[in-house]
This record gives sequence, structure tokens and C-alpha cells, in this order.
Amino acid sequence: MSYFIEKEAVLDKSIKYWNPGKTIQWQKDGVDLVMGKREGYTFFDLDGKQLMDVHLNGGTYNLGHRNPEIISTLTEAMKDFDIGNHHFPSLVRAQLAEALNKATPDSLKYSILSSGGGEAIDVALKCARYATKRTKIISIENGYHGHTGLAVSVGNERYSKLFLSNGNEKDFVQVPFNDLEAMEQALSKEDAACVIIETIPATYGFPLPEEGYLAAVKKLCEKYGSLYIADEVQTGLMRTGEMWGIDVYGVKPDILVTSKGLSGGIYPIAATVVSEQAGKWMMEDGFAHISTFGGAELGCIVAMKVLEITQRDEVKQNVRFVSSYIREGLEKIKSENADFFVGIRQLGVVMGLEFNHPEGAKFVMQSLYENGVWAIYSMLNPRILQFKPGLLCDKAYCDELLNRVEASVKSASAACKITN
Repeated sequence: MSYFIEKEAVLDKSIKYWNPGKTIQWQKDGVDLVMGKREGYTFFDLDGKQLMDVHLNGGTYNLGHRNPEIISTLTEAMKDFDIGNHHFPSLVRAQLAEALNKATPDSLKYSILSSGGGEAIDVALKCARYATKRTKIISIENGYHGHTGLAVSVGNERYSKLFLSNGNEKDFVQVPFNDLEAMEQALSKEDAACVIIETIPATYGFPLPEEGYLAAVKKLCEKYGSLYIADEVQTGLMRTGEMWGIDVYGVKPDILVTSKGLSGGIYPIAATVVSEQAGKWMMEDGFAHISTFGGAELGCIVAMKVLEITQRDEVKQNVRFVSSYIREGLEKIKSENADFFVGIRQLGVVMGLEFNHPEGAKFVMQSLYENGVWAIYSMLNPRILQFKPGLLCDKAYCDELLNRVEASVKSASAACKITN
């Protein structure tokens, strides 16, 4: 099999055999991207175009594309390990579970391992239903939690309605983000298994929790007998400057879900880390949930290396540098384009750039692409550009990135004025 074919042939095959709608839409959006060589926080299109990556596939490439330490770890592991057998205790699954226990809030105990974030969310919701003997799940309007069974039903209807998977109104209730009154009204019936919240809702454009909001939601859960699930798939693993976004807000969840970056961008793996209460079902019937590829042993070894790298002092310090340095540069760009670039939503290297046009972030995405930067607009709020630098970026990378952003914002602003 040849992995080196002409770009047009890849696009043609993608339309014929993979996903015609997605492939065609990207062409309409001016992004004719087919990824080729990649390394660090840069990748190349098959036609040779170089792109700085500040999308990172939702944080999958926190530590960069093809991180040498992670590749070396996986290569060494392949001498002795494979996927393993999900039925039996495993040396590396046990070690990863212990590492996650130590790396997560002390309210959590067991780790249930999956192959991806949606599956891990499904596990979280099942655990909450088991622990409370309730079926109702409360989530946030315009949230995103993946595309599998229960997970797709608690997200925005864009991803569920097409497949008749919205879920019935009795069991799937959504309330506005940052609205405590609506949250208490939903919880006060004392029939909700849980509340599930992305600590900072990614696909909605990273609106930040208002001061005290998440802590108040946790207290309401305790008051009305519901569990609190922190979806940390995009905000975990030091992206906020702390190991978990929820740590910033002083909340100890009953369940925490991590994925994407846990893979190191090399081997798919996810984890649902649960309290003793939420994991008690495993004492009743440990075979009640199984996943053949959940906790694949090679993935466990990669995930342990990811946790080790992520928790190094120098990595945490670098996240703080990148956060402040890029923010300073973005503020300057914003001040020079104040009629178009109107806001910066930020916690650590989780950033959403807000533009004063209904689809402003689409224009900026296209302009950035032309100037060699890959960032993506928020699918549920195209005013907001998802802007997500990696944990290990250096000053030279940040300087070049800011130069390209400056040129791109000016170009996009002009394009928006023409369309108006």
C-alpha cells in the first residue's frame, strides 16, 4: 500500500468512499487540507504547505505531533506488549489506574478505561445512573460530549437529531450555561442521576464559567442527590495551567472524564475516573461493562508517559509562559483591530477569540490557513475561533504565530467588511 499519492486523488477517494459531505464542505470553506508530514506543533499539507497547529485536534496534540519521548515509549513497549485481554488484570492497566488515582482529585478512586472520549462519557453516565438509581441526565445547552450512545444525547441536537438520538425529554434535560436558577430548577425535582458539564464548553466557543458557578452546581448536586461529572476531555492535562480545569475552580467531582491528550496523539485511550460510590457496581458485577479495546496495554503505557511529562514542573511553568506571552500579543492585535476583534476568552492555553461578525471566526480561519496557521471556528458559535496552543511551545514559535495572526486578522477584517 502506498501512503504517498497525489492530493487530488486523496480528495477524490474521500468523496467517493469516506465522507463526501465533510470533504466537500471544507473545500467550500477554502480549506483543501490533507495532512502529510507532521512534527511538534507543525504539520504539512500533502502539497507541501506548512501549517502551525493551534487546533491540536481538540488537545490531542498537547505535547506535539509525534512527540519523540512518546514514540520511544511506544516503540519500546511493542517489544513485549500488545492490546492485551480486557477480561484479566493487567500489569500496565493497574499501573495506569494507580497513576490516574494520584493525578486526579481525591474524591475519585477507580479508573474505567475506554478507547475514546464518547465511550468514556457513556461509562460516566452509566455509573451515575447505577449509583443514584435515577435516569435523568442534566447537561448544558450547546454542550458537546461526543457522538456515541448516551453521550450524543446530552450534547447539542445538531449531532443527535439527524440520527433520531435526541433522547426523550424526561431523561435528557438541558439548561443554559452559567444559569444557576435554571440548574436548581432542574435538580430540585430530586430525580436527576447527574449533571455533566464541560468545564469550559469547547464547541460552544469556550465561554468561561462565572465566578462560583461550578462550585455552586456541585453544591446543588449534593443537596439534591445527584452526581457531578466533569468532562475534562478538552480542558484537562494542564491545558488550563492546572492538571484539570476543574482544579482551577476548586470543585471535586464525583466522576472525571479524560481522553484526547491522554493518547499523546499516538495511541487512542480514554479514562473515566469515578468515586467509590459511582464505581460500586464493579463489586456487584465486574463484567457489567466491558470494552475489548478499552485500556489496550500499549495505550496504557503511552498514557503513563503522557501523565509523567504533563506533570513535570517545567511543563507547568511553560504553560504559564505561553498563556501570558500569547495573551499579551493577542491583546495588542485586538487593540489594533478593535472594531472586529472584540474579545479573548482564556484560561491557560484554552483560548477562544471573539469577532464582531456572525461568522467572523470562519473568515479568520480561512485567512490563517492562507498564512500557514491551522485553527478552527467553533461549530456551535462561528463568531469564536478556537485557539489552542500546545503545552511545549517555545518563544520563537509564539512570536511567529503572533505575526501570522496579526496579518490574518487584518485580512479577515477587510474581507468581512466587503461581505457586509
